[in-house]
Amino acid sequence: MSAEQTLLERIAAVLGGDAVLTGEAAAEHCQDWRGRYRGEAIAVVFPADTQQVSEVVKLCAAQRIAIVPQGGNTSLCGASVPLADGTPQIIINLSRMHRIRDVDATNYTMTVEAGCKLASLYETADQVERLFPLGLTAIAPHCEIGGNLSTNAGGIGVLRYGTARDLVLGLEVVLPDGNIWHGLRRLRKDNTGYDLKHLFIGAEGTLGIITAAVLKLYPRSRSTATACIAVRDPAAAVALLAHLRATCGDTISGFELISRSCLDLVFKHIDDTHEPFATKHEWLVITQLSNVLPVALDEALRSALQAFDGVIAFDITNDKEHAERWWKLRKNIAEAQKAEGISIKHDVSVPVSRVADFIADASAALCAAHDGIRIVAFGHMGDGNIHYNISMLDVAQNDAFIKQHEHEVNRIVYQVVAALDGSISAEHGLGQLKREEVTHYKSALELELMRQIKHALDPHGLMNPGKVV
Repeated sequence: MSAEQTLLERIAAVLGGDAVLTGEAAAEHCQDWRGRYRGEAIAVVFPADTQQVSEVVKLCAAQRIAIVPQGGNTSLCGASVPLADGTPQIIINLSRMHRIRDVDATNYTMTVEAGCKLASLYETADQVERLFPLGLTAIAPHCEIGGNLSTNAGGIGVLRYGTARDLVLGLEVVLPDGNIWHGLRRLRKDNTGYDLKHLFIGAEGTLGIITAAVLKLYPRSRSTATACIAVRDPAAAVALLAHLRATCGDTISGFELISRSCLDLVFKHIDDTHEPFATKHEWLVITQLSNVLPVALDEALRSALQAFDGVIAFDITNDKEHAERWWKLRKNIAEAQKAEGISIKHDVSVPVSRVADFIADASAALCAAHDGIRIVAFGHMGDGNIHYNISMLDVAQNDAFIKQHEHEVNRIVYQVVAALDGSISAEHGLGQLKREEVTHYKSALELELMRQIKHALDPHGLMNPGKVV
């Protein structure tokens, strides 16, 4: 019997035979959501609790078998799938670990396992009249909180509530040697040394496996007002955001920019979507105000928009279904793009004040270098995070264009980002996609510190190899 077969039998003895998939049964877990990355794994295993995760990790560590932590497998940079280089790997999928361990409405926290779907956390918080504000879009029904934390997910609520990192009080983590760090603290203040949870949030499973977390809750809004706004250009949108923050303060809970190319794709591929205005506009903003008090926010929003010069047209609603029709345009951009084929995707951030400069400078450089391209720009203008994707207008030319020019396109975009003091990854992480690219934009010291942390926690390099560092 081979060493790998012996390992699988031992894992099956811990988890049960039905929790170990191999061959064709495991194949769907070896390919990412976008269909860009496909790797190979000895097996996909499904532990039911943290102790089982620990025992599986110990078995893998003893035989120096690499481990790929996986949740809903919605990673957008190839972090949640195994490598295709022949490295022996076991995928540990946490989807069976979906218990809500505790809800403390008075403390405004809930303690949840890593396999909980994000959508279920919204429901759980709502049941106790609270809000969990990690507002992702297209992948929200599928993604799981462990993966969200491992990639430090962002979303449409970052402007008001921060990224996933800002929503965590404590973690439970299985380390690369199988030991369990019991860090599920529910404290707002704990000044007793290094805040270890921040090592694992955003580490994409390269330092350990997040198995549970204590998440912050917030008061549920009792009044909202949503506006769909046609603006002259991205510069006007930047100025509008500053104006709304000055006039409406912290009631702003989202501010999303959408370009015409996004809208055209959504109308083409997503059912029951429509132009929000009688006239087509090149740039739209969807913004939302919310308040825990039952106050009329629509009038405050209307007054602010009427007083701003860069707005071409706007409509405001406090009706949830009406607002959702506008949000559907934003939430389905990624799905519409996927229907059109793959593209060269960028998840970048710059200071909010430089968003318009980024879009203008990157677009000018790309259009000068290539004819017939389509630039799909959209995203979280409120925190400077723009999704900026390039493909050919002629879909038949797209595969050849990407194969031949992806590296060049990336370099053009990232050089503009670097010139504006930005980041080449705002919320999707590095994964396989940007692992090498980031070495051009981080200092040698930063990279060495990252490697030292990796080696200290995972000296044999078994935890999600080939990702991040």
